[in-house]
Amino acid sequence: MASNDVLLAARNHVIPDNEWHELPAASRGWSSERLAALALELENGPSTAFMIVQSGHLVFQWGDIALKSSIASVRKSLINVLYGIYIAEGRIDPNATLAELEIDDNEPLTPAERKATVMDLLMARSGIYLPSVYNTEAGRPSRGSYPPGSHWFYNNWDFNALGTIVERTTGQNVFDGLVSRLVIPLGMQDCEPGDGWFQHGPESSHPVYKIRMSARDLARVGLLYLRQGRWGTKQLVPESWVRDSTLPHSQVGAGHGYGYLWWATAANASGDSMATHASMFYASGWGGQYIIVLPKLDLVVVHRSAPSSKVGNGVSHVRMGEILRLALAACPNRDSVY
Repeated sequence: MASNDVLLAARNHVIPDNEWHELPAASRGWSSERLAALALELENGPSTAFMIVQSGHLVFQWGDIALKSSIASVRKSLINVLYGIYIAEGRIDPNATLAELEIDDNEPLTPAERKATVMDLLMARSGIYLPSVYNTEAGRPSRGSYPPGSHWFYNNWDFNALGTIVERTTGQNVFDGLVSRLVIPLGMQDCEPGDGWFQHGPESSHPVYKIRMSARDLARVGLLYLRQGRWGTKQLVPESWVRDSTLPHSQVGAGHGYGYLWWATAANASGDSMATHASMFYASGWGGQYIIVLPKLDLVVVHRSAPSSKVGNGVSHVRMGEILRLALAACPNRDSVY
C-alpha cells in the first residue's frame, strides 16, 4: 500500500469513542483569531451549539453540544440511513409501488398515485399532493398535476409515508430501527429510545416521526456519511448508497439540488445561500438544525438552535451561510479545494 493510502486509511478510521477526540484547533493550523470571532458571532445570535470536526477530531465546539432538542427535518436524512441498510438487506424494495405495499391514506390514492415507488418518495418525486401532518402546502401542485417520478416537490406526505413503509415492511418503527442501526453502532452519547415519538393529525394517516438529539450525536452521523457509510473498520451503510443519496438528482436551484433525503450543493453555487468555496451535502431542519459535510475539506459542521425565548424562530438558511463561511475562513486548508 502506498504511503498516501496508509495515511488516508488511518484518517478514515478515526472515530470518537465514548467522547469525541479533541485536538486544539491551533495545533491543526486553524486561526485562533477567526475562531474567536466565530464564537462571538454565535454568542450574539440565537445559536445554541456549534461543532467543527476535522478528520474525525473535534477541533472547535461552542455552546451546549450535549443539549437534546428537536432536529426538525434533519430526521429525514436519518431515515435515509435506515433505507440504505434495509434496501441492501433486501428488506425493502426501492422499486416497490405503493399499491404493492398497500399504502393508502384518509383520502384514497388514485390509481396513478398508487404507481409511485419507494424511490419516488425518497427523491420527493411521488406526485402525491395530499395534505400531510406538518403540511407542506406552499407551492404544492394541484392533485394529479404530475405523474410519479416526474416532478420534485419537498413534500412531507412523501417523508411521513416513508416512516409508515419502514414499519410495514420490517415490523419495526423508525425509532427502534434508528436505535439498533444508528444510535448503538455509532456509540451516541445522549440519544435514548424515548427520544423519538409520533405526532398524529387529522390531515393524514401517516404521522410525523419526531426526534430530539444533541449536536455531538448528530456529528457522528455526519462523520459516518463523510466516511461513505464506514464507521472505523465496519461498513454500516453501503458506500454506493451514501454516494447516490448525496448526489443532486433533482435540481432545485443553480448548483443546488436534492438527493435521497439529503441536500447537495456545488462550490460557489448561486442557487444556495449557504454555498461556500467547497462543495457540500447536508441535512437541514427548520430553525437552524444542520449537519453539513464538506468532503474535500474532510470536515463535518453541526449547528443547533434549540427552542427558547432567546432563539425565537432560530437561524435562517441565509444566516447559516454567513456562519458557515465565517467558520471556514479559519480553516487552514480552505484554499486546497480550488
